[in-house]
Order: sequence, then structure tokens, then C-alpha cells
Amino acid sequence: MGGAGRQPLRGRLTALAGVLLVAFSAREAVSAVSPLLGPISEDLPLDAVTTGILGMLPTAGFAVMGFLAPPLLRRIQLEHLLLASILLTTLGQVGRALGWNILAFLVFTWIAMLGIGVVNVVIPPLLMKYFPDKTGILATLHITLLGAGTAVAAQSAIPLGNLYGWRFSIGIWAAVSAVAAMPWLILLAGQRSVARSKTPPAHDGPSPPANAIKPWRSSIGWGAALIFAGCSSNTFAALSWLPAVLVDRGMSQETAGSMLALYSILAVPVALIVPLVVVRMPRPLPVAILFVLAFAIGYGGIIFAPPASAVAWVVIAGLGQGVYSFAFTMINKRTRTQSGSGILSGFAQGVGYALASVGPFLFGLLHHPGDGWLPSFGMLGAWLAVLSVGAVMVNKPRLLEDAFRVAHPGANEARN
Repeated sequence: MGGAGRQPLRGRLTALAGVLLVAFSAREAVSAVSPLLGPISEDLPLDAVTTGILGMLPTAGFAVMGFLAPPLLRRIQLEHLLLASILLTTLGQVGRALGWNILAFLVFTWIAMLGIGVVNVVIPPLLMKYFPDKTGILATLHITLLGAGTAVAAQSAIPLGNLYGWRFSIGIWAAVSAVAAMPWLILLAGQRSVARSKTPPAHDGPSPPANAIKPWRSSIGWGAALIFAGCSSNTFAALSWLPAVLVDRGMSQETAGSMLALYSILAVPVALIVPLVVVRMPRPLPVAILFVLAFAIGYGGIIFAPPASAVAWVVIAGLGQGVYSFAFTMINKRTRTQSGSGILSGFAQGVGYALASVGPFLFGLLHHPGDGWLPSFGMLGAWLAVLSVGAVMVNKPRLLEDAFRVAHPGANEARN
């Protein structure tokens, strides 16, 4: 990774701005919609099945690109792939806001989610390329802004919708996504001007060829995939359905939207802490279990406690989102190289999001007026068990590349 460490300061600062802007804009396309399901349904037919499909599109899109992005990474420069993903996300959000029928609304939502799916896979190797000595801190900033952007979009959805209509409320975030492309365009322009005068950087040590790393043959790969499956099914079910659950329990639509914003913003404080703790723990399993318990306790309160206390239980459940930061941190903690990070990221997110895509759909499907939301939350509890199994599988201090006979003395100690 020697070449990464020698990135010019100006390039690193531009890349930092680009990573942070992309992080802030990466989830707004998801969280801006669920508070507005009521107003949207007045123009477009949204029944329980259609809403369930809408809820599963994020994880399904992330899964598809989780599988497709790693091969693309071997053929396309990281920065070019990221720019293409920003274009997809922007196009999808504009098209969705203009959606003339439910099919167009769903198709353009899918396009936006495919773009975000590429971002999910590309960010870890980008951090390793530009900031190999700062991956823990930068992962913290990335997850922090991810949560902040999610919360801002959820909180402003109803007020913007009341003022300008739901189409403006969900479409305005396309502008934020477009702005995130600017630092990468500047960075690529600068790289192009010096590309012909530079020689390829030397590597500090041996690393496996990309096609030699097969994460499906490693418990690290499957463990990371199960963590993503468990945390994504829970997080995206909440992003899709939490306002509906709270409205069903007597809360106003605007207050329920604020509760979703509160839930989302709680990813920020834990994201500030989790990577800094996890990178120092050889066996960070207790951190994952703590977040599993937070999810479970919060869900229990949302279902059984008096509605007046809902805010407390939303807070507890929201803290469970720290497991998402745990998942991304473990990708770099359990890999040594940029290629290893990209391959593990793609496999874990591809398999994990594919499994998790049924979560938001089943959450709505399992809800019946007579039974309340208990079966739906019970399904999320099963996914928490899956998450726990994955955390056990990645707990042992080892690196993915070591499973494929790649020697690098001292790497384990340095990374663990």
C-alpha cells in the first residue's frame, strides 16, 4: 500500500471532501420517502405490497451492486466508478420525483439505490487508497455523516412536503447528490494532468491477485455477510416502516417523521466511538452483542410500552445502529490490502443485502390489524440472531488474505 501512502496532500484533502459529501448524501434517497407515504399515496397507489416492495428496493439494489462492483473495480478506476454511481443516484432521485405512475416511481427508486449500492462498496477501498494510516478515523467520519444525512432528510421530509409538495421534498436531495461529484471531478482533472509523468507506485509487500481472494471460502467473508444481513434488515425495515408503526400507535405523521429522524441521527454518536474502539480490540464480539441487545430492548418497548414513552424506546433501538459502523470497520480490520478490502466489501454487502432485502418486505407483509406489529418485530429478532452468528465468525484475529497463502510478517499485529 505504499503508493496510497504517498498520495499528494492536495489530492488527499480533495478526496476527503469527496468522501464526506458522498457520505452525507448516500442515504437521503432512502429516508426522505417513508415519512411521506401518506401524501404520496394520494397521487400514486401505495398498498401494503407496493410499500413493501418500495422498502426492499434499497437492500436489493445494494445487493446487486455488491456483486457487480468488485469485477468493475478490476476494470474501472475507483474514482470513475464512484462518479458513475453519483450520476445514477442523482438521475434516480430526479426521475422518482417526476414519477408519473407507481411503476416509474419504483423504477427510478431502483436506479437511485443501484447508485448508492456502488458507493457502499467503493468507499472502503477509497479510504484505504488515500488514507491507509487513517482508516479508523475516516470510517468514523463516514458513518457519522451517513447518519446525519439520513436524519436531515427524514426530519425535513414533512415540512418540505407541506410547503412545496412531496415531489419537491424527495427531489431536492438530487441536488445534494450532484454536489458530491464536484471534488471527484476536480481530483480526476488533477490526476489526468500528471498521469503521463508518473510511474506506477511500488508495493510495500506481497498481496494476492484479486482473483486469488475468494471470500466465499472464508469464514471472514460469510461472517461479514451475515452481519450486513442482520443489521441491514433491521435498519432498513425501520427506515421504511417506523413512521407507520408509530402512527398506528397514535402518533401524528409529523411527529412520527421526527422520530425517524431521531432514530437516524443516533447512528452519529455511536459512529464516533465504535471504530475507535473496535480497531483496538483483537476480539470485538462484545461490541456487536451490545448493539443487538439495544435493538431488541428498543423493539420490546415500542411494541409493549405505553405510546407516551415511545421516544425512549426509539432512542434505545436507534443506538443499535452502531452495528453498521461495526460492520464497515471490520471490513478494513480483517483485510490488509486495497483489493482485499474491495472484494470483502463487495461480497459481504452483496450477500448481506440480498438476504436482508426480504426484511422490509416481510415486515409489512406480516402486519395484520388484529395482530399488531408483533410478528413483524419477531422477524427482525430472528435477523438479530443471524447478526450475532456473523459477529462470532469474524471475531478471531486474522486477515482475509492469510487464508490464501499471502505472507506479510507483522500484518496481523499491526491491524489488530
